[in-house]
Amino acid sequence: MESPIFFDLDGTLTDPKVGITKSIQFALQQLDIEAPDADDLVWCIGPPLHTSFEILVGKELLSKAIALYRERFSHIGWSENSPYPDVTQVLESLCHCQIPLYVATSKPHIFAERILDHFQLSNYFQGVFGSELDGTNTQKTDLLKYALEKTDAPTESTMIGDRKHDVVGAKNNGMKTIGVTYGYGSYAELQTAGAHRIINAPAEILELF
Repeated sequence: MESPIFFDLDGTLTDPKVGITKSIQFALQQLDIEAPDADDLVWCIGPPLHTSFEILVGKELLSKAIALYRERFSHIGWSENSPYPDVTQVLESLCHCQIPLYVATSKPHIFAERILDHFQLSNYFQGVFGSELDGTNTQKTDLLKYALEKTDAPTESTMIGDRKHDVVGAKNNGMKTIGVTYGYGSYAELQTAGAHRIINAPAEILELF
């Protein structure tokens, strides 16, 4: 059997910009903090939510900001999202080749599973690994360690993601890494993080497997 592939969700399988940025803006507005424009919040797509909000509001307001974010995100923000072009066809082809596929995202798994179900992507994956609402496994190194242990996957498994956190977390666990530039990380970010390969479109994944 082929070695498994672990996919990031936000910025790799789906484009979550609208839902994430609007939910951040909502949280900030509720705290009477001026909210940046959506384009000025795209750096928050990828890193753990706790990390982004600590920068935005500080430690004292961190818990309240996250609760407000989730108030909107759990209602509507999760659905303000769309799969990238060709993602479904890529997943179908990889499954046809009998490659085990998993999702590994710092997003809470309850939201990740809801999004995958909504876009009819769940059936392509043998498992979905995400963080807990209390912050457990928000760091990609911890998350991937947990996922590899749970799946008994070999270290030559591959992580595909759009941010440096995906690359660094995978390398810390001895995994191969593929960075994608169609998400929210730049070529420079992925190269500096040490991605083994960098691609520009979902369809290019098939050329590597």
